[in-house]
Amino acid sequence: MNELHYLNLDEKKMQPVVDGLKQLLADFQVYYTNLRGLHWNVRGKGFFTLHAKYEELYTDVAEKVDEIAERLLQVGATPESRFSEYLKTSEIKESKFEQCGVNGLHQVLDTLKVLIRKERELIEKANEAGDDATVALMDDYLQGQEKSVWMFVAELANGEK
Repeated sequence: MNELHYLNLDEKKMQPVVDGLKQLLADFQVYYTNLRGLHWNVRGKGFFTLHAKYEELYTDVAEKVDEIAERLLQVGATPESRFSEYLKTSEIKESKFEQCGVNGLHQVLDTLKVLIRKERELIEKANEAGDDATVALMDDYLQGQEKSVWMFVAELANGEK
C-alpha cells in the first residue's frame, strides 16, 4: 500500500524530502550520542547547570529522532537504524567528550548551526512537494533551536564558564 497516494503527495516530488529526512535522522542520531558524552563528562564550574542542560537536550533530541523516523514511515520510506550507516552519512561527526563547559557549548552551537541549515533546506523541499506536515515539523524544531542558540550565546557572553 502506498501511503503517498492517500496523502495526496507525489512520489517523485517527495524523494528529496525523504532524502533530507534520512540525512537529518543520521545527523540527529550522532548529535544525541555527542550530547550524552557531554552530559557524562562535563566537569568544573557550571557542572550542575550544564549536566542538567545536556540531559534536557539529549532527551529532546531522542524525541526528534523518533519523530523523524516516524515521518519517514508515514511517507512510505524506511528509516535507517544502524549507527554504522549514520556515521557514514552524518555531517555531524562524533566528538571527543569535552569536560570544559565553554567548549561543550560551542560544540552544541556548531551542531545547531548545521541542523538549522539542513532543516531550512528541508522546509524548501517539503514546500515544493506540498508536504505541509514535514514543514510544520521542521518549523517546530526551528523555534526551539533558535531559542536555544540565543540562550547559549547569552551564556557564553557572560564569561563565567
